[in-house]
Amino acid sequence: MRHRELHRSERIGWLRAAVLGANDGIVSTASLILGVAATGATGAQVAIAGTAGLVAGAMSMAAGEYVSVRSQADTEEADLSRERMELASNDSSERAELAGIYVARGLDADLARQVADQLMAHDALGAHARDELGISELQRARPVVAAFASAGTFAVGAALPLLIVLLAPTNLLAALVVATSLACLAMLGALAARAGGARAGVGALRVTFWGAFAMALTYAVGAAFGTVV
Repeated sequence: MRHRELHRSERIGWLRAAVLGANDGIVSTASLILGVAATGATGAQVAIAGTAGLVAGAMSMAAGEYVSVRSQADTEEADLSRERMELASNDSSERAELAGIYVARGLDADLARQVADQLMAHDALGAHARDELGISELQRARPVVAAFASAGTFAVGAALPLLIVLLAPTNLLAALVVATSLACLAMLGALAARAGGARAGVGALRVTFWGAFAMALTYAVGAAFGTVV
């Protein structure tokens, strides 16, 4: 029976986009809600602002993540295309180059040449992509997946403080948004840290601190603006 090992690096692609999206959704929407609420706006106005922030933020996250990861994918494809041409035009040099990589990693020259020959016979482009270019199928850039993951998790994160706005009385709105948002951020930071193999407490504290800072700053700006107006 084949032994299947699970590594945390297998999660890095979707984990990064999911954590970034959910964290941004909570922080930016909660901060926006608090900033608008600090101006003295009504509950309906705060809800409208929060909903607009959710939609705009989700689309922004999707577009930004897609463009970023698409650029990475384009670079990978350009490197692979160039490698295909080199393999087609100069096979012997590519074999020697691959063998040299294995020698540098500790194999003797004869064994390195055998390994290079066998791997190139099996999948020449795959061998060079992995060992020369550092491109593996596990960590290939997937822009569409990253875009949907970022947009979806942003929307989920943003929905949490927005739900408080819809359910909470106006006089408790700010306090409840802060409390629930910080609690959710702490859970998110802890889960992300555990999934990545880090300490949960450190991850929770890190995310919560920056979330609290963003909300406090935005509330102060809203309060100052409300006083002037």
